[in-house]
Amino acid sequence: MHTIYNFVRGPLAWLAFAVFVIGSLYKVISTLRVAREKDIWVYEYTSLYYAIRSIVHWIVPFANINSRQRPIFTIVTFVFHICLLAVPIFLLAHVVLWDESFSISWWTLPEGTADVLSLVVVACCGYFLWRRLTQAEVKFVTTASDYAILAVVVAPFVTGFLAYHQWLGYKFWLVLHILAGELWLVCIPFTRLRHMLFFPLNRAYIGSEFGAVRHVRDY
Repeated sequence: MHTIYNFVRGPLAWLAFAVFVIGSLYKVISTLRVAREKDIWVYEYTSLYYAIRSIVHWIVPFANINSRQRPIFTIVTFVFHICLLAVPIFLLAHVVLWDESFSISWWTLPEGTADVLSLVVVACCGYFLWRRLTQAEVKFVTTASDYAILAVVVAPFVTGFLAYHQWLGYKFWLVLHILAGELWLVCIPFTRLRHMLFFPLNRAYIGSEFGAVRHVRDY
């Protein structure tokens, strides 16, 4: 198990980061190039003002009509994304790894708080699963890949929680936790998880088209 741990924490981790970085750059650059090929004026009418206006109205809860129409979904979604980012970035164990590897450190969450936020992520994923299984309009557009992506997202938090509490073997769950995190990184550029990369670009495009060209709101 120690050999496996060293492998997944060392060479496999670097490989996962490389795939994430290279894959993300490739997807973003190729998308920008294709956008230019399909619409030669796309960058000419792109407006920083309307782009920022659109992004702000879609990241602030209830600032757009769509979020106000589904208040429960909006609340769960925003809580989910906040916890999804806060736990990996500010978890003490993760910051310690950055400090040991690159001599970089920052503020960390209390371990109890990180524990609760991890459970919040799991609960939110449970809600998303329930929606896909029970709500007709969501179930209709759901495919097997959606369930797989949901499993990929929740896996690092479940395995991290079990590793922290050392249930049924700390090292076993720690290895699975690292593997789950690496799988998450690798999947980002090549699955629907890439919305984390394209959200600003999409909102900049839509906001500019609606605001600068059509002179209407996109929110």
